[in-house]
Amino acid sequence: MSNNIVVLSGSPRKNGNTERLAAAFVEGAQSSGKNVKVFRTADMNIGGCRGCEYCYIEPGVCVQKDDMPQILEALKTADAIVFVSPVYYFDMSAQLKLAIDRTFALLKVDVPIKRAAFLMTCGDDSEKVADGAVVTYSSICEYLKWEDAGVIIVTGLEKPGDIDERPEIESARTLGADI
Repeated sequence: MSNNIVVLSGSPRKNGNTERLAAAFVEGAQSSGKNVKVFRTADMNIGGCRGCEYCYIEPGVCVQKDDMPQILEALKTADAIVFVSPVYYFDMSAQLKLAIDRTFALLKVDVPIKRAAFLMTCGDDSEKVADGAVVTYSSICEYLKWEDAGVIIVTGLEKPGDIDERPEIESARTLGADI
């Protein structure tokens, strides 16, 4: 069971279906006494990884002066991480991927994360459109030896609020309580 959870939400749409799915997860986690820190990556100034490997010289420190250090600091005490994204052109949002790429700075740091989950929304009726994002997520979990706590993909969402009566909202709440 995880007690300190970091949620990285990559949706640029405030109060859209993706944010509602994330909110249900957070509600479930907080109702079971977990500490949750949510970062809306679309609202943050996060540059792409430069591959300079400064973080290898100064483990856990990125040379860039942007908003990423607050996420990196939170991850240093997290025992679970949750990625949340709409499916944009067969993958996760660029806003989320930027933050994920920048966690490279922590590869030389002993981070307590043991579990991860991935929550996604999409307009298409098929979960297949999320395959690229799921493969990336699964590869990260395998490489970092994180337990996959679950993947929730909500399909067929055309406009904000379409998710409200969907059973996946309760699944996200339950995942939050159980992770």
